[in-house]
Amino acid sequence: MSRLNPPQMVTNSRMLYFTWVPADPAAVRALVPASLEVAENAQCFINQYVVDSADQTSGFEPYSLTYAGADLSGHNTPDGAVPGRWWTHYFNSNAEMREYAAVRGVPAEPGGTVLEISDGILTATTSVNGAPLIRTTARVGEPAVVGKGQLRYLTDVDGVITSGLYPFVAGLVQPWEVLTFEFLQPDHPVYALRPADPLEVTWGFYSPNASFCYPGGEGPVDVMP
Repeated sequence: MSRLNPPQMVTNSRMLYFTWVPADPAAVRALVPASLEVAENAQCFINQYVVDSADQTSGFEPYSLTYAGADLSGHNTPDGAVPGRWWTHYFNSNAEMREYAAVRGVPAEPGGTVLEISDGILTATTSVNGAPLIRTTARVGEPAVVGKGQLRYLTDVDGVITSGLYPFVAGLVQPWEVLTFEFLQPDHPVYALRPADPLEVTWGFYSPNASFCYPGGEGPVDVMP
């Protein structure tokens, strides 16, 4: 049993988070329970981030994480600002945190993420079993505005669709632009989320200091029969 109990706080993580239109909407829908409706354009999301020190968390050790999945219809955050989201993949470098996430219905598995900036270009690389799986490059500037609010993630906990709200505060850089977004292993299940060509990014940000809480699921939600 994990020693970690919700909620847990993370501060000042380095985070690249965005959404895009996929190449194969039917493949995306196939990864989401039939009881949930995906966004009309089958929009997907990815968050590639790094927590460099245990001093940035209330209980976690340092870790890196990439998670991805599909945006949903009908399960927005309470303010209506952000769609609810369904995790299809979750690659975490820390075994204890994978356990913490898994008991809350998150499809946690091992993986590592590295974020590097050179000459204003951020490269975010997610690897599994030592092999690069996803690579993003983005043009990034300096923190200019503050983003804040909540995100909603839905999971399956012992057959029950469960909702959790995740508050965040983050300094968002300007300018910000995704330049390339590559899924590098066509035989890996995450390849179903690959972007359309040309790439259509619909929302996102880079923050060098994103802070948030990890509450786990708060309770069951109503879904279609």
